[in-house]
Amino acid sequence: MPHHLTRRGAIGGAAALAPALALAQTKKPELAVPPSVVSQPPRLWGRFAPPEIYPDPDILVIDNSFNQYLVGSTAIHRLWTGAQWAEGPAWSSEGQYAVFSDVKGDTQYRYIWESGQVTPFRRPSYNSNGNAFDFQGRQLSTQDFFRRVVRWEPDGSMTVLADSFEGKPLNSPNDLVPHPDGSIWFTDPPYGAQLSEGHPDAAGGSANPNGLYDADIGNGGAGIIGGTKLSLPTNTYRWEAGKGLEVVVPGDQVPDPNGLCFSPDYKTLYLISTDPGPGQTTGGKGTIFAFDVQGQKLANMRPFTDCMVDGVHCGPDGIRADRAGNVWVGSSAPLGYSGVTVWNPAGRLIGRIRLPEVCANLCFAGPKRDFLFMCASQSVYMVRVNIQGAAPG
Repeated sequence: MPHHLTRRGAIGGAAALAPALALAQTKKPELAVPPSVVSQPPRLWGRFAPPEIYPDPDILVIDNSFNQYLVGSTAIHRLWTGAQWAEGPAWSSEGQYAVFSDVKGDTQYRYIWESGQVTPFRRPSYNSNGNAFDFQGRQLSTQDFFRRVVRWEPDGSMTVLADSFEGKPLNSPNDLVPHPDGSIWFTDPPYGAQLSEGHPDAAGGSANPNGLYDADIGNGGAGIIGGTKLSLPTNTYRWEAGKGLEVVVPGDQVPDPNGLCFSPDYKTLYLISTDPGPGQTTGGKGTIFAFDVQGQKLANMRPFTDCMVDGVHCGPDGIRADRAGNVWVGSSAPLGYSGVTVWNPAGRLIGRIRLPEVCANLCFAGPKRDFLFMCASQSVYMVRVNIQGAAPG
């Protein structure tokens, strides 16, 4: 016999369901997790990507002190992509543009602040690498192809500042920083001896011992540069007008020097030692050292950081300081640790910026110099911060 629903039965059934309905009504909705470089799917970049949520999930606060240097309502943006290996950014306060190098692409680019355009600036750039602007606003560049340091004058001419030491050619100057006394300090690792980044050694050189590479093929500087071989230790130098070069850190003390910068008061020099280059069996280990600056000399060398984060080596390359004395360092590491690491003056990690590509070099850009401009492999990224960069460019 079929069961008929009565009024009493309906009331009783509703009463039994009431607790479950109340629970369903009070259950909180699930919150979405914003996409980041480590999410699946990862966040999108570029002009047609959806807007980012604030705060940016790829800006990581490791120590609460980092919060004061952040702008909550800002996000990381990709400005441009298309490089083979983006390097050496520097900001021109007078020109209101950032210049950077595509070392392997043999082109120097310019990011124009007013329009946001990236345009070729110098092509060929002779595999320009590091760039900076001195206290007179003149651009300084290193050229891997010619293994030299040059300065661009206001009239458009170029002055070669250094291409040899004690009669021997430099290896391949990499990064450089100006000092208020008019001197220029730069590193000289061997990376420009690679086929893709500069000018190979002549046959028999340590980077071309068997003559596998023909240094004359594609040599647009024939007659200017010839049978160059790596002949010097990987020193760090100080250049001064009228005095030339002097070694401030010998290569056996800090092998394969790469990025360098001064503290805001110019009392400390930070110097990165990177991995062995072409023709080397031993070399740097991807660490950062600090020195006391005593006039034209350095003293009290000490480890600053080994760049280990959560057991992952965040290989350093370029380094710049802010006005509070923190140092911001490019990180070459697996996805999730590639990007930028930030260390306070005591060498403690306080923050990280995750990028979808390894980051070689960075600088502070913008009219107020409060934007971090990051050269990361094939692309350029930028994020606004609540601190200004120290020193010009």
